[in-house]
Amino acid sequence: MAVQELTQENFESTVTGSDIVVVDFWAPWCAPCRAFAPTFEAASEQHEGVTFAKVNTEEQQSLAAAFQIRSIPTLMIFREQVIIFSQPGMLSAGQLDDVIAKVKALDMAQVHEDIRRQQEGAGGA
Repeated sequence: MAVQELTQENFESTVTGSDIVVVDFWAPWCAPCRAFAPTFEAASEQHEGVTFAKVNTEEQQSLAAAFQIRSIPTLMIFREQVIIFSQPGMLSAGQLDDVIAKVKALDMAQVHEDIRRQQEGAGGA
């Protein structure tokens, strides 16, 4: 599956339209970003049913600001519109595969229940 370019205009529809979305926040001038790109591209070919997308932080500064991106590359994984993983820095192919496998294995009913409890606790305090 090809890696998508995310913009302010298509970000929400991409995250809401896919079960799992792996997002690479990057910039063209960033050497580690360029070094990670082939690993990210290869993973996109191996993980069927997972959407892989990139956000160019130079062109999409509002998205980078909205997600408080302070360091690039930053990898962020959404599942059912919830940020499950967010980490700056490069991952090896094995590390990326492991993270994706863990995200796929999550009990999302439990995740949503935990979020609901946290929101109730925050609202009642």
